[in-house]
Amino acid sequence: MSRTGALHHLELWVGDLAAAEREWGWLLGELGYVCADRWRDGQSWRHPTSGYVVLEAGPDRSGDHDRLRAGMNHVAFWAGARADVDRLAAEAPAHGWRLLFADRHPYAGGPDHYGAFLENGEGFEVELVAEA
Repeated sequence: MSRTGALHHLELWVGDLAAAEREWGWLLGELGYVCADRWRDGQSWRHPTSGYVVLEAGPDRSGDHDRLRAGMNHVAFWAGARADVDRLAAEAPAHGWRLLFADRHPYAGGPDHYGAFLENGEGFEVELVAEA
C-alpha cells in the first residue's frame, strides 16, 4: 500500500513548551502517541501507525497563534468510538482544553458527523472525530 498523500508529520510552533506538553502531551498520549524525542526547545510525539507531531518553542518563532487568521484553522484526529470522543471531551478541560461550539456538540460538524472541537490555551483548535 502506498503512503502517497498520507501525513508524514505536523510541526506546531508553540509559545510555551511546558504548557504545550501539559495540553498536547495529554491529548496526543490519549490518541496513542508516545513522546519519542525531547530537546531544549521541543519534543516529538510519534504514533505507531501514522506520522508524528512536533511541538517546538524555538527562537525562530514570532508572534502568537491565531486560528482565525490566514493559515491552518485546525487539525483533526480520528479519536475512536463515540464513547471515546465523549470521554476525551469531558476530560479535556482538566488538561487545558475547552470545548468549542458547545451548543452544537457533538454534531458541530453537521448532523452526520460526531466529534468534539477543542481549543487549548494558546488558541490551537483540534477536532476529535468518531469512527462510524
